[in-house]
Amino acid sequence: MKFGSIEGIEAPVAKLVMGSMICNTDNMELTRALLDAYVAAGGNCIDTAYVYGGGKSEPAIGQWFRERDNREKIVLLDKGAHPDQNGSRVHSQGIQEDIAVSLDRLQTDHIDIYLLHRDDPDYPVGKIVETLNAEKHAGRVRVFGGSNWTTDRIQAANDYAATHGLQGFAASSPHLSLAKQNEAMWGGCLAVSPRDAQWHTDHQFPLFPWSSQAGGFFTGRYSPEKQDNADMVRVYYNDDNWKRLDRARELGAQHGVSANVIALAYVLHQPYPVFALIGPRTVDELNASLPALDVSLSEAEMRYLDLRQTTL
Repeated sequence: MKFGSIEGIEAPVAKLVMGSMICNTDNMELTRALLDAYVAAGGNCIDTAYVYGGGKSEPAIGQWFRERDNREKIVLLDKGAHPDQNGSRVHSQGIQEDIAVSLDRLQTDHIDIYLLHRDDPDYPVGKIVETLNAEKHAGRVRVFGGSNWTTDRIQAANDYAATHGLQGFAASSPHLSLAKQNEAMWGGCLAVSPRDAQWHTDHQFPLFPWSSQAGGFFTGRYSPEKQDNADMVRVYYNDDNWKRLDRARELGAQHGVSANVIALAYVLHQPYPVFALIGPRTVDELNASLPALDVSLSEAEMRYLDLRQTTL
């Protein structure tokens, strides 16, 4: 495993972050197998959320913590304040309620990295920063940030924090992968734009990209002729992405790895700190992603993969 650092987190943070959407209390055998294999591979950062698994992901991880007695060895990334049937929950009450429930489910007294799962641009960013600082002061969160927040809103949050002597956002979690989306997979989700990438580069601001492997687009499961997965067709099927897949296969052959590994290595090679969220559904899928940590891509290869130059 390779590691990076997040300001405010004492432990080094694994560059591959274990996603837990598939983990739930209805299938603890698979949950244990995946989390155990990730830790055995040297990983120490687990991503979850209040809404994952219909509310069953957090309790599954909490049960695993208790069984393995390893909570203090894990950097826990949790998300909350996702909209519900009544609308936005990005307000002080919603944030506080979700953190309280998540802590109970996870059987812990603190969350290391807490991200607001969505934003509500109509809610004053200063109130959000004050609420999160109160949670930090109470010891319930260590650092915080936004998932699917614009860089403008993150900058506004950090400007407010600096002006008022408070802690600002420490991380962001939008979509980033070699495959570019036609549209968001889920409502309210954002992807890294060229402008966002420049902001992250200028500020060296940590990114925790979700769907870093584009839902398996580079695994060989999909082709232009295979149209049975409507969401994949809607989000990732376009001519440029098929070209990117071909080039990932070409470079994979040269590096002795799969196209999927090349695509993940592309995400890890951004010019700012990246901690890629992966979502393996089997231990074999997890192990198949690990070689990306050891792939070194040149700037020319990065441009070639992303269609910014025509030849190597």
